[in-house]
Amino acid sequence: MKQGIGVVGVYVNDQDEALAFYVDKLGFRVHTDVRNGPYRWLTVQHPEQPGFQLGLFKPGAPIHDEATAQTLLAMVAKGAMPPLVLSVADCRANYALWRERGVEFTQEPVDRYGSVDAGFRDPAGNGWKMIQAAEPSRA
Repeated sequence: MKQGIGVVGVYVNDQDEALAFYVDKLGFRVHTDVRNGPYRWLTVQHPEQPGFQLGLFKPGAPIHDEATAQTLLAMVAKGAMPPLVLSVADCRANYALWRERGVEFTQEPVDRYGSVDAGFRDPAGNGWKMIQAAEPSRA
């Protein structure tokens, strides 16, 4: 058995809307989608990273009381949660494709320190930074 972090979650206000965004717009794949009463365990994976899952979790029972769930959703909507980082081979190409698919960007691609990055948010408000790494220097 391999050890390590296998799932990192983000809070979303609507799991179906989040699923459509991550699968239809960003190209992720569904890994797990199961329910236990009102609780839904929903994870997706990047097609080039099969050993890692992104959980799309709705705050609420059995983990949070209603007041806490509402506070968390309000924080996500304001962009107050830590940003997520997605590595891509070509930031500008992804930007163009995803804009066509309806992704709303908060920052167009910018050259910075030899890399290129852009910013976007998912429908719940989670902030993403998409980064194309700098080419290694050849001496």
